[in-house]
Amino acid sequence: MSRMSRTDRPYDLVLFGATGFVGTLTARYLAEHAPDGLRWALAGRDERRLEELRASLPGGAGAGILRADAAEPAGLRALAEHARVVATTVGPYVLHGGELVAACADTGTDYLDLTGEPEFVDLTYVRHDARARETGARLVHACGFDSVPHDLGVYFTVRQLPEGVPLTVDGYVSADAAFSGGTLASALNQLARGRRMLAAARDRSRHEPRLPGRRVTAPAGAPRFAAEVGAWALPLPTVDPQIVRRSARALERYGPDFRYRHYAAVRRLPVALGGVAAVGAVAAVAQLPPARRRLSALLQPGEGPSAQRRAKSWFTVRFVGEGGGRRVFTEVAGGDPGYDETAKMFAEAALCLAFDDLPETAGQVTTAQAMGDALTGRLRAAGITFRVAARR
Repeated sequence: MSRMSRTDRPYDLVLFGATGFVGTLTARYLAEHAPDGLRWALAGRDERRLEELRASLPGGAGAGILRADAAEPAGLRALAEHARVVATTVGPYVLHGGELVAACADTGTDYLDLTGEPEFVDLTYVRHDARARETGARLVHACGFDSVPHDLGVYFTVRQLPEGVPLTVDGYVSADAAFSGGTLASALNQLARGRRMLAAARDRSRHEPRLPGRRVTAPAGAPRFAAEVGAWALPLPTVDPQIVRRSARALERYGPDFRYRHYAAVRRLPVALGGVAAVGAVAAVAQLPPARRRLSALLQPGEGPSAQRRAKSWFTVRFVGEGGGRRVFTEVAGGDPGYDETAKMFAEAALCLAFDDLPETAGQVTTAQAMGDALTGRLRAAGITFRVAARR
């Protein structure tokens, strides 16, 4: 299906889950920054809440309203048929996202989400990549803090290094931020699904084509003091290194032998040890359904940090890239990572898919693979820093 054949659809962009915490922030960003003539709609289960949201948006009167429920495949199919691009905030995606991504793959509609769930990404690849390639749909996961700064940050770093040689990149994440009820629910659900996550990864590896003549790895690494950034480096068990690895597999610019490692950067050793202990404790609690429910009840979906707390939040990801006798230090940085900047990244990625001149891709793709330079340029213009800090 040619993308040109979709230009007669009623909407350029539909935001599904618009009344949730991140959905509302994304809707506001779109209302304030979208180009003139954008045909867009707010979608979700509750028409009254959608109408209230639309009324609160600056210039929001031009946005359409679509009712759709994650549990109703027919309604999701209709939603996908009405849009060139669908952006969804409705998670946990492994529980609530499957029907929408299936509808988008089948109708040739570009799809974006905010998932940080490796199991969902792998299941989507196995179930829907081939169909999306047939219809021309681009299925782009992890379009927020998971994993845009890391995926595009590594892409930016690689482009500062020589071509055609083995390359290594290490990423070090620092942040000060709070999280929402939706993020907590998604994290707890993911921690409770360890066996199913591993099974999905093995199934994907059986379906993924081999990479002849090239090697791409993303090992976990080990805790260490990283003198290059002056901090303790703790391996981060997030979806980000998997997304980076898939970008590297897809793009030959990453060289014949590429390795990426992903860390949290913590200045003080006691804080680092406390963080490891806290993650271990939460992971243990997540295995027990009653305890998981009690922990999840601390923050309800739709609840999140205040505007004042978000205004004080920040993130920095520092990258150290090496290859061909050269070493480069780069940085991606911004404000509140989980919500304000995630809404910005998500909205700009959706607009990028809808309007920018991009490489011809289809199927399950990453932000670097599908949008690389164009999305980096958009985010820089929107206030997120991408810079070279030093070269050696």
